[in-house]
Amino acid sequence: MSSLPTETDYINGAKQAMAKAYAPYSNYPVGALVVTQNGETFAGCNIENASYPEGNCAETAAIAAMVIAGHQRIQKIYIMSQDDQGATPCGGCRQRIREFSDNNTPVILCSPAGVQQRLALGELLPHAFGPEFLL
Repeated sequence: MSSLPTETDYINGAKQAMAKAYAPYSNYPVGALVVTQNGETFAGCNIENASYPEGNCAETAAIAAMVIAGHQRIQKIYIMSQDDQGATPCGGCRQRIREFSDNNTPVILCSPAGVQQRLALGELLPHAFGPEFLL
């Protein structure tokens, strides 16, 4: 019988993703772990290239993995950076997270020491334009 993942498992998943980041230009590795409503997890890391800043953010990579696996709903997302306070997602990633969640979705900012901040997506992206406006 397998046990349910703990928050420590999620944090470790985001940390493992950060360790795989390809960030030779910014030297700013980031990992993200998306948790779906049924508890499945999808990790991503930032990937830079010589045409900096045309790389991919960790959040974007994790969301892409979630979507290709057939999921379309984020229950919560963990974002890992080396910052002591935890790094918030860029504006584009805030909008990408919003596409698959709502204003109450937890965004958990982590450093290698653990959780640094817990925010609702609505705090990061107030008055968001979501897919429901296009229906």
